[in-house]
Amino acid sequence: MSHIEINQLKYRYPMNEQLALDDVSLTVERSEFLGVIGQNLAGKSTFCQALTGLVPHFYKGAYGGSVLIDGTDVGKVGVDETIRKVGIVFQNPFTQVTGAKLTVYEEIAFGLEHLGVPRQQMMERIDHVLHLLDIEECKDRAPFDLSGGQMQRMAIASVIAMRPQVIVLDEPTSQLDPQGSEEVFQAIQSLSKEGMTVILAEHKMEKLAVYADRIALFHQGKLVDVDTPSRLFSRDDLAQYGVQPPVYTRVCRELALKVPGSNTYPVTLEEAQRSYEAQRQQNGVESLERIQDSSTSTKQAGQLHGQKRSQSSEGEQHD
Repeated sequence: MSHIEINQLKYRYPMNEQLALDDVSLTVERSEFLGVIGQNLAGKSTFCQALTGLVPHFYKGAYGGSVLIDGTDVGKVGVDETIRKVGIVFQNPFTQVTGAKLTVYEEIAFGLEHLGVPRQQMMERIDHVLHLLDIEECKDRAPFDLSGGQMQRMAIASVIAMRPQVIVLDEPTSQLDPQGSEEVFQAIQSLSKEGMTVILAEHKMEKLAVYADRIALFHQGKLVDVDTPSRLFSRDDLAQYGVQPPVYTRVCRELALKVPGSNTYPVTLEEAQRSYEAQRQQNGVESLERIQDSSTSTKQAGQLHGQKRSQSSEGEQHD
């Protein structure tokens, strides 16, 4: 049995005629890192809330189908039972800080206290998540004195300290700078490596290409596709769903540069390097530095133009 089984899930918010989720079915394996993408109003946030039971128990509306977490139908049990298996982290970490505690350590302990976790076990869990998320030096600081990245990692620590089987993150880096985003992605990856199932809704395609095992594409409440980053980002029709593939994928598509032995395009710099070197060995094409320079300077699909230097043409003009 898959860790998460979603069968013909449908949901419509009150006073709204359009389905927010329309016949969604998929499975997620234990310890898998699933990215969730789509333009605004595609159904990403509603999907995340359905995994935690907030839909339909908190957000009322028309609900059909089922969401099974480790065999338990979250639509048929209370949220208080579901949160023992599933934790959720929202876009804005400020919304998850209780404001009732003076230090980061106490903030992380808050949920454990309400679960009745014994004191010694509580201390062991807190020390573990502080180390896992690299915020040990922050444990005695006030929660609202942290940077955005530190506060988001504290929010994640507060959730995973309760030992959920699944963690759902709804655009957790949307308000963070690049450094804060990278800190959070590295923290999330460490959770997957520890055996936790991760569901992450995100707009940063370059990050998902690196970290996700598979990616689910949503559009107008429907699940369009779920596949590996390489295969999903190689689709020809992403633009009609309001999605742009990673920059290296766009550049390599312009160059007709595919991953050796496959029909997909590279999605990361490392894949582009390997693919370009393989092509260079076969065709004697120019250095990969052109790909890297083009992607970082333009950040959009463009064509890399070859340059040839002649030893006898020192006065050659360049456009």
